[in-house]
Parts: sequence; structure tokens; C-alpha cells
Amino acid sequence: MFRRKIVSLSIIVKNLLCHRMTGLRSARVLAHPSDKPRIPHAGRRTPRPLTIVSKSFLLLLLLIGAEAFAQGARNVDGCSIRRGTFCVDMNLYGADLQSANLANSQFTRSVLSGANLTGANLNEANLSSAQLRGVNLSQASLVKTNARGARFNDAQLVGANLRSAILQNADLSGANLTGSVLTNADLTNAKLGGAMLNNANLLGANMRAANLRGASLVNANLQGVDFTGVDLTDADLSGANLDQAIFTMVKTSGCKGCP
Repeated sequence: MFRRKIVSLSIIVKNLLCHRMTGLRSARVLAHPSDKPRIPHAGRRTPRPLTIVSKSFLLLLLLIGAEAFAQGARNVDGCSIRRGTFCVDMNLYGADLQSANLANSQFTRSVLSGANLTGANLNEANLSSAQLRGVNLSQASLVKTNARGARFNDAQLVGANLRSAILQNADLSGANLTGSVLTNADLTNAKLGGAMLNNANLLGANMRAANLRGASLVNANLQGVDFTGVDLTDADLSGANLDQAIFTMVKTSGCKGCP
């Protein structure tokens, strides 16, 4: 986009130059042959106002400088913080990315542990195999995000929207997902031991073979969730909506609220 702006502005300046030169040629043709140029007094120069061309050139420089400054302000450790960015295998440990728009971005195998992504937009982003230990993703949007094999240990995902997110083999041990939305999410073989899922909405989620040992799902919406082969040892499902949930080959020793 930056290059397109420069090209467009360059074309405008070029057109203005051509227009200005055409005007000067016309003025010379119309001038009377007997006319002589006025010579100003020696040692004194008449101040000349800025022409259209010079004004346009200054405007171009200002726009380029402003754009360059903005680009620099959105760059964190070599990663351009914008929608659709490509930051694979990068170290963004502890980065402040609050409310950043990172939808459709690539963060495969990158380190985002300890980063502040509160309210960030990560819809349809690729976080597969990324390190997100202790990250703050509260109120963030991760709709249809691919986080296969990602590590969210002890992460804050309070009120986060993970609708239809792919979390196969992801590690969410000790994560706080209170009030989060995980409708139709794929949590196959995910690790959620000790995780907080109170008041979370997991309508239609796939949790086959997941580890929920010691997890808290108090008052969660578990309607239609597939718990086949899940470990719910010492988990708490008190007050949860279990309508049409599938409990096949489930470990329920010490589980509160399990059928």
C-alpha cells in the first residue's frame, strides 16, 4: 500500500510539472518580440512565492515521512503489526499488542509468551505451534483461528471469542477461559488440566480425548459437546448445561456434576 501511495503521488507531481511547463511555453509564444525581460536591481532578489510544483513536492515529502514514521511505529522486533502480517518463527516475547488488528496473520512457531493482546483481533490467524505462555488475550477475538499445537499455559482468555477455533493438541493447562466463547471449537486431544471455564459457552464443541483433569466448568454451556474419551477426573461441572452432551468412555472419578 505504501508503494502504491508513492507511485500515485509521483504521477500527480509529474502531471503538475507537465501542466506547468506547458503553461510557461504558451506564455513565451504569446509574448511580444519587442518585450525585454526586466532585470532586477543588482544585489537584490525578488522573493518568489511557492509554485504549484514546489508545494506538491513538499506535500509528497511530508506524506512519505509520515508514512515512514507510521510504519516504524507499527513495527515490533522486525514484525509489522498489521492485518495479514507474516511473522513466522519470530520472538515477540512480552510485546504490547493491545487492541492490534492481526486478523489473517501468520505467527506459526513464533514466541508470544507474556505478550499483551488484550482486545486484539486475531480472527482466522495462524498460531499453530506458537508459544503463548502467560499471554493476555482477554476480550480478544480468535474466530476460526488455527492454533494447532499452540501452548497457552496459564494464559488469560477471559471473555475471549474462540468460535470455531482449531485448538487440536493445544496446551491450555491452567488457562483462564472464564466467560469465553468456544462454540463449535475443535479441542480434540487438547490439554485443559486445571483450566477455568466457568460460564464459558462451548455449544457444539469437539473435546474428544481432551484432558480436563481438575478443570472448572461451573455454569458452562456444554450443550452438544462431544466428551468422548475425555478425562474429567476431579473436574467441576456444577450447574453446567449438559443437554445432548456425549459422555462415552469418560473418566469421571471425583467429578462434580458429571452424569
